[in-house]
Amino acid sequence: MTTTTPAAPPQAKPPSGSSPSGASSKPRRKLTPYWLLLPGTAWLVVFFAVPMLYQASTSLQTGSLEEGFKVTWHFSTYWDALVEYKWHFVRSFSYAAIATALCLVIGYPLAYTIAFKANRRWRNVVLILVIAPFFTSFLIRTLAWKTILADGGPVVGALNALHVLDVTNALGLTSGDRVLATPLAVVCGLTYNFLPFMILPLYTSLERIDPRLHEAAGDLYARPFTTFRKVTFPISLPGVVAGTLLTFIPASGDYINAQLLGSPSEQMVGNGIQKQFLNVLDYPTAAALSFILMALTLGMVTVYMRKAGTEELV
Repeated sequence: MTTTTPAAPPQAKPPSGSSPSGASSKPRRKLTPYWLLLPGTAWLVVFFAVPMLYQASTSLQTGSLEEGFKVTWHFSTYWDALVEYKWHFVRSFSYAAIATALCLVIGYPLAYTIAFKANRRWRNVVLILVIAPFFTSFLIRTLAWKTILADGGPVVGALNALHVLDVTNALGLTSGDRVLATPLAVVCGLTYNFLPFMILPLYTSLERIDPRLHEAAGDLYARPFTTFRKVTFPISLPGVVAGTLLTFIPASGDYINAQLLGSPSEQMVGNGIQKQFLNVLDYPTAAALSFILMALTLGMVTVYMRKAGTEELV
């Protein structure tokens, strides 16, 4: 004897014109990332894109403050500014490159020590000391170096006693028995002010390295230097790339250190932009110098990133 299962009642169809409850939420979910990006995008448009367009139009203007400026598409302003301030650009990138190299040489051992040698308690203390200069004004920190490098001071006396100034004089970094108003003073100021920008990315990259990798290298009879060269340094390259970029880019556009620690012969392109904007009131030339600096920096960073590999920042 067979039994038959009763058929299920037919499902009621939704009336025409209505949609399932989840259908309306799907477009909202798709739009959520765009709504989250809206504040940041608006900020960039208002405070970056619009000023950039304004500066671009300013660089193509001619006129004077009394007569007014108007856009005449005067592209020769760029060439004139580059010719007049070519040595400012050379000094800017040279000082920034030397300061970046010094920051790497000084910052890497310190970041390595914090990451691998210091215990948890002292690690936080040292990191606070690294960022402590940021609690003081950039201007005051730079002015302090005028006292540190003052003629007849203990630093200059020690450098003379050790015959270090003889070497720096031969390299053209100092002149005579003084350090102030020389390229060395400007480089020292840049190195000191931007050193934390190098240390923090290096520490972040080194702190992520598994210590067991060092133990494995030791088990394979690798010496400490070989372990550093084959294991530690390659893995820490993202921090090296990030640190050098964070140091070189702002250092190349700085003008405070050259203004306070250097002389007119050590001025950088930032000093030229400040002079044109605030003293000469030649706004087109100042805007053109700003765009040239940005373009040259962007070009060098692009080449550097291709040589280093953009994947190193991941």
